[in-house]
Amino acid sequence: MSGGFRESTVSAADGTPIGFHSAGEGPGLVVVSAVLSTGLDYGGLASDLAGAYAVHLLDRRGRGLSGPQRSGHSIDDECDDLLTVAAATGATTVFGHSFGGLVALEAARRAPAFHQVVVYEPGVPIAGTMRLGWLGPYEERLAKGDRRGAFACMVKGAGFAPRALSAMPLWYVRAVLRLAVRGDHWRAMEPLLEANVTEHRIAAALASPTAERYRSVNAAVLLLGGGRSPHFIRDLLTQLNSTLTGSEMALLPGLDHLAPEHQPAAVAAAILSRLKPPGDLPRP
Repeated sequence: MSGGFRESTVSAADGTPIGFHSAGEGPGLVVVSAVLSTGLDYGGLASDLAGAYAVHLLDRRGRGLSGPQRSGHSIDDECDDLLTVAAATGATTVFGHSFGGLVALEAARRAPAFHQVVVYEPGVPIAGTMRLGWLGPYEERLAKGDRRGAFACMVKGAGFAPRALSAMPLWYVRAVLRLAVRGDHWRAMEPLLEANVTEHRIAAALASPTAERYRSVNAAVLLLGGGRSPHFIRDLLTQLNSTLTGSEMALLPGLDHLAPEHQPAAVAAAILSRLKPPGDLPRP
């Protein structure tokens, strides 16, 4: 057990162990992480939801309790792993953040496993909403062993940093981030830098990069974003909301892209106030 969470592991279709941490009782909800995060980085969110749900924090491949990404790791692996955990826990609600939101939507369009899907600023490659020009320089710096420089390339180029920071030279961004992200935070994130490349390339390679890709999702979808996030996030959510049947969109004042990890209480409150009451959902 880690921090009061129950630990469990299931086997994926290819035999890879897929682990998750659980807390709470009630209808199941699986949390799917962003690229540079593990399941336990959403421990605060789980704690805030655990009074209403049995929350399962998925460790995606290469993280925590789970096995490594295999050669040719794909969106199929990501979706299969999520669906495997949902089947093992009986969860019919999923929450995905950033890349995890992409996985949640992709899984929901492939299988009718979820009654409710919540995504916070999903990493969906709709034309014009995903900036990937930083990936080349990022990979070059990783190859040279400049891991801090690679991280700075992403922060500077991905479009989520404050405008003033994005305009600064890379050396300056690197220095700022060395002060802001250090100690245990950096030690937890640094091993995920290679997986970050794989997962962004998975997103970039998806066919049909339009909202129409998700029209077949039958679950009720809650689209969340932060009021402090870049305008392209609002454009992304608006396109999805206009395409999905029965979806709801909400921009949460004062929050940014990392709110599910850094301001979980506000995100949990938005989820609990908008989702169908857990008592109306089927139990495992």
